[in-house]
Amino acid sequence: MRFRTTAGVVVGIAVLVLGAGTSAGVNRAPAAAPPGITIVPAPESPGEAQFVPGASNVVPPTAAPATDVGQNKIQSAAAPFYACPGFSGLDAQNPLANLYADKFTWAPYAAYKVGNGGGNINWALNPYKNASWYMWFHSLRWLGQGIIAAGKGDLTAMTRVNTIAYDWYRDNPYSWKANVGAWESTMHRTNVLICLRQAILSGLQVTTLPTRYAWLDAALLSHARFLTNYWSGAWNHGTDESIALFGVGVTLGRSDYKNLAVQRLAAGVTTSIDAQGSTNEQSTGYASFNYSLWGRAITVLQNGGVDPGTTMSTRRALLGKWLALATNSLGKLPQIGDTELQATYPWPGTPMEYAGSLGKSGTVPPWRVGVYSNGYVFGRTGWGTDPARGFAGESAYSIRFGPARAFHGHSDHTGITYTARGRDIVINGGYAAYSAGVWRTWTLSPSAHSVMTTPLSTDVNPVTKLSSYAVNNTSESYTLADAPGAGISRVRRVLVLKDPDLMVTWDSASATTAQAFQTLWHLPADQRATVYSRTTAVAMAPGDSTRTVVFQVPFKQALPAGATLVKQGQTSPIQGWTYPSSYVRKSAPTIMMARSAKTASILSFVVPVRASGSVTYSTRWSGTTFIVGLNVGGRPATIAISGGGSLYRVG
Repeated sequence: MRFRTTAGVVVGIAVLVLGAGTSAGVNRAPAAAPPGITIVPAPESPGEAQFVPGASNVVPPTAAPATDVGQNKIQSAAAPFYACPGFSGLDAQNPLANLYADKFTWAPYAAYKVGNGGGNINWALNPYKNASWYMWFHSLRWLGQGIIAAGKGDLTAMTRVNTIAYDWYRDNPYSWKANVGAWESTMHRTNVLICLRQAILSGLQVTTLPTRYAWLDAALLSHARFLTNYWSGAWNHGTDESIALFGVGVTLGRSDYKNLAVQRLAAGVTTSIDAQGSTNEQSTGYASFNYSLWGRAITVLQNGGVDPGTTMSTRRALLGKWLALATNSLGKLPQIGDTELQATYPWPGTPMEYAGSLGKSGTVPPWRVGVYSNGYVFGRTGWGTDPARGFAGESAYSIRFGPARAFHGHSDHTGITYTARGRDIVINGGYAAYSAGVWRTWTLSPSAHSVMTTPLSTDVNPVTKLSSYAVNNTSESYTLADAPGAGISRVRRVLVLKDPDLMVTWDSASATTAQAFQTLWHLPADQRATVYSRTTAVAMAPGDSTRTVVFQVPFKQALPAGATLVKQGQTSPIQGWTYPSSYVRKSAPTIMMARSAKTASILSFVVPVRASGSVTYSTRWSGTTFIVGLNVGGRPATIAISGGGSLYRVG
């Protein structure tokens, strides 16, 4: 999900901040500055194609729809309008000179000549064999600079973009559903056609389309017909489609399109964002996108003269809380699901303002731990209000459980991410592009996450239960259980400590046949990891002030030779990598704690400590309770495992 980092992103976010305020019912009128079209940039769209060829790509709503969307008209003297939502950064990549040469660019690929130089385009081209390239090609968003110039009266630009857009309409007659790239890009292309229509009116300074451009209204009607017949449902794509359909309704004065769009937004919002604020897309990156997208939906409805009600803004506010809690102590979202490494945007007036600004502005959130039934735990030692720690000096973690993998989710159940001492400590394998083949398969798999894996068995995409948890002042504990493969049961107990900051997991598993049980700890790419003994590995970036000590304590099972290994940059099988973004792969150490048996008991500790700090421990039994005494850089801590299997802090 490559959300483009162009100057337009900043503008888009700034406008959407205003849009968030419009949820109270303030209707904004477009700035009057002709010639030139008014652009209110939409949230930056995910860069990767989301449709799976041959799949339905439809997410039916499962929750009761909102009943307050569109029930009232907004009282305003301003006429309803639908602003051009911009071009998602593709305009920056495709200057006017390229449009005149029929060249199309979609990063990371080089510009490619797609036509004959006169605007006659070969829409079947896909030179890089990349679904996302093809989808954005058919979106027409690459015409953005030409459309903007046309709106200012540049008749040469107007002729060229009109020629290319009409060429698409002529060469791709309704219905284009069999062409997955053209299908997926319909909502984007609809908006481009609306922008082009506005540019022609503005550039020619007329109020009615001249006859030679009348094809645009016919094209918008065919696109509205397609959007009416093929709604993607309750996820970001369906939301964007409904907004585009509403835009056609406003542009052409079609109340039927507006009403259907309103109905679908009401049906989708309660499934897209549940009553706790979790999205259904199983990705922190897509959660962030949905926050922006529903802000746009609210603004578009208001600008179009429709009251969005309160459900949308209420659910969106809950999602804002979710995103604030998800934000780690580096001000970033953990890479859960299809998520590129990205900072949390500090939306003013929301909990994300404090989280995204690293505590520099906003109000300290009142929550430290969030547990969400849709499968997320987010926790932290604090928000940096202790001057001795500061924001980055806190520790933060995520844990996954819940429903089976779907949408943009990965097979990451029981997986952990962890930040402490101002750096990443435990990460995920990240997000590889959909076209990445075996690498994409690996990033989706349990092996790309910090979990106990069973690589000799087939992953069955389990539902994982959070069976218990407890939150205390200096520790939190969680117990998760599932069946990751046929005849295999797995339980992960997690204990997170503050002062000293560290993480403990006890993975226990049993199987009907012998398995290779492997508890994995994925570490950042800048660190170098070394195995020191059968129990211990140490990782550190050259010159860093922090090192990470990862060790296991024998408990209910002897440690075999090779019990602690480091895998890095391995290709057969793939292991020891991370994708901070969908087209960037880095070698990164993975510490593996291994067993080969019908059962496994792996008690492991992840301890971030200053570079010169020591970590020591001792063990003893007190009746049926196993006790581990720790000393981390001079700070003592004691953890225990009861005879009944509870993992907890003693002191």
